Amino acid sequence: MRYGSRDRFARFLTRADGRDAAIRIAIFSSKSYTEAFFRAVNDRGGYGHDVTFLEPRLTRETAPLAGGYPAVCIFVNDQGSAEVLADLAAGGTKLLALRSAGFNHVDLAAAEAAGIAVVRVPAYSPHAVAEHAVGLILALNRKIHRAYARVREGNFALEGLLGFDMHGKAVGVIGTGRIGAIAARILHGFGCTLLAYDLHPNAELEGIVRYVDCPELAARSDVITLHCPLTPETYHLIGAEAVGRMRRGVMLINTSRGALIDTPAVIDALKSGQIGALGLDVYEEEGDLFFEDLSGQVIQDDTFARLLTFPNVIVTGHQAFFTREAMQSIAETTLGNVRDFEAGRKLTNRVTREMIAG
Repeated sequence: MRYGSRDRFARFLTRADGRDAAIRIAIFSSKSYTEAFFRAVNDRGGYGHDVTFLEPRLTRETAPLAGGYPAVCIFVNDQGSAEVLADLAAGGTKLLALRSAGFNHVDLAAAEAAGIAVVRVPAYSPHAVAEHAVGLILALNRKIHRAYARVREGNFALEGLLGFDMHGKAVGVIGTGRIGAIAARILHGFGCTLLAYDLHPNAELEGIVRYVDCPELAARSDVITLHCPLTPETYHLIGAEAVGRMRRGVMLINTSRGALIDTPAVIDALKSGQIGALGLDVYEEEGDLFFEDLSGQVIQDDTFARLLTFPNVIVTGHQAFFTREAMQSIAETTLGNVRDFEAGRKLTNRVTREMIAG
């Protein structure tokens, strides 16, 4: 089913004020906080864009809502398939502005063929994501989620809450870009031994991490935290074979991309005790789950539901990025990208196929 007109979905639309604007932007997957930050930056920053906020995700069905908008802004679970991009182009869209650093949800070849430029927010707040990853490590280690629930029920027993000192533990960091580097520095402050893997070692981490290959990192690490992009090469990077090389009882953290992990393989490892604790802020099939209140519904994803049954698993709903500083930066960079496009300036944050090939 295709949506025939925007009028049918008037309840999804919230228009910005009627002053003259530089360019019309349709923002999909908008929440109250998205609108608050974008309105504030648009007004106070003098961008003057004519912004429409749309609650639905961008899909084939909702693409007609963007008809007549030169710029479309999407988030991580919106669809940027060839079919959707063709629909956007037919409606007059020339710019796809991502409110994220990752761009694996966009068919860049199709965008190029459709004449749509793609821009992103390469670094909104790497501290936010890195700090959340470390927060998951601490919560899982010291069983804070379980202790919180116990105390609220009047249970002050300590059995089952035993953790370990972070000091002296080996932590493997896979991916040492902006976020991974900050996570490494934080963990270095705890006195951890840092092992790292990256195709492009970060010279700024000299003296903080020791670069090793993936098998050695897996075998030696007490904790492994993922901070690499999702590419064809990293898809299901953590599968049965990789898990089998890990130290028994390892803690695994993923705040990067859900598809880095083969979830059924990780569930098997949780059941066997090969993985001792799991912290996730992303999930491969999160598109129909995260950013929505489903508390009154039965979750239909059996794999995800199984994850939630483990006492040694913490899942957060893709909130690692969600700080005031990050939201401010996302709005500023996104609106700046749109302004550069409208002014015909070089798009410094443009995403191209060559970036993946490189």
